Amino acid sequence: MAENAARLSLVVALLVLGLKAFAYLLTGSVALLSDALESLMNVAAALAALLALRVARKPPDQNHPFGHTKAEYVSAVLEGVLVVLAALWIAKEALPRLLHPVPLEGLGLGLGVSLLASLLNGLLAYHLLREGRRHRSPALTADGYHVLSDVLTSLGVVLGVGLAGLTGLWILDPLLALAVAGQILFLGYRIVRESVGGLMDEGLPPEEVERIRTFLQERIRGRALEVHDLKTRRAGPRSFLEFHLVVRGDTPVEEAHRLCDELERALAQAFPGLQATIHVEPEGERKRANP
Repeated sequence: MAENAARLSLVVALLVLGLKAFAYLLTGSVALLSDALESLMNVAAALAALLALRVARKPPDQNHPFGHTKAEYVSAVLEGVLVVLAALWIAKEALPRLLHPVPLEGLGLGLGVSLLASLLNGLLAYHLLREGRRHRSPALTADGYHVLSDVLTSLGVVLGVGLAGLTGLWILDPLLALAVAGQILFLGYRIVRESVGGLMDEGLPPEEVERIRTFLQERIRGRALEVHDLKTRRAGPRSFLEFHLVVRGDTPVEEAHRLCDELERALAQAFPGLQATIHVEPEGERKRANP
């Protein structure tokens, strides 16, 4: 289940944070420090994702008739904000060393420890992204992309710090840290942008709406006249659809109701997590304002 993936993310994030902090203590590298600070954000984000998933899995109730799934977006927004704060913190530590580069020590062991942490993070990122797609979870997916970016930046830092050790160009250390800060800042923007879209009831992608429209048109052929006014929104792993179903004026209420039930079941089966609300219109009341 999604919550198990979030627990694993928290455990691995704590382990990776410890390894990266140890690598920084061995070397004194501000670039490795930036890597460790990003992992600190991973810990906070993993904890937020776990709490959000626990809230999101609660069933609908009187005060939340559509469920609690939007809690995942709150977690993802928080993660994006934490990522941005991490970028600013890294820049604060790196800028002074641009003017006064510091030679690094213990690079062999320190970089080896950092590579081990990156390997663990890579395995975790793969697992989180797979589970995020499987459960259609914004919290897990955001966490997975965050961890994946951590892997990529960590590998860049290891290569760069190793090059600085080989050449004696110690200014590469703060330059790498600032590059990591820029990468993290972009990631934070992307996470916040996608999560705010969910909180603002952003609709499904146009291509998915078109797939739903085509599916409905095939299902109603010979039984109803048309569907129109399709409106969609997404809330975590669930999606909501509203549309108007135009039937012939002489269609019995019972027959129209039976068709609506069949369409709702078929949509839920073809598009997992989709909940449909159908408004039936007789042919004489057909509305064409919003096709």
